[in-house]
Amino acid sequence: QVQLVESGGGLVQPGESLRLSCAASGSIFSSLAMGWYRQAPGREREWVATITSGGRHYYADSVKGRFTISRDNAKSTVYLQMNSLTPEDTAVYYCNTNIGGSYWGQGTQVTVSS
Repeated sequence: QVQLVESGGGLVQPGESLRLSCAASGSIFSSLAMGWYRQAPGREREWVATITSGGRHYYADSVKGRFTISRDNAKSTVYLQMNSLTPEDTAVYYCNTNIGGSYWGQGTQVTVSS
């Protein structure tokens, strides 16, 4: 079983940056692919980015070139660096992994507004 705890959300203005963190429990973190998803009000949850256990990363077209996913296996933590934020990035952001089931954190709110 894996527990995920996100942090780092907040209120920022358009064009600013935020870095989200997701701390995972357990000793198998380094072998897990980790993902970030987001859900805006009234919309379905959507995939944002994934990083594999080997460090390969993949992004949704909507965030490519602005967001960067990374991981620190020593800290069992995955990050999402978000630059050039726009109001369309406003959402609750969740981290996720799948191992014998799908695990989600509680989410962290990101609000981009002037």
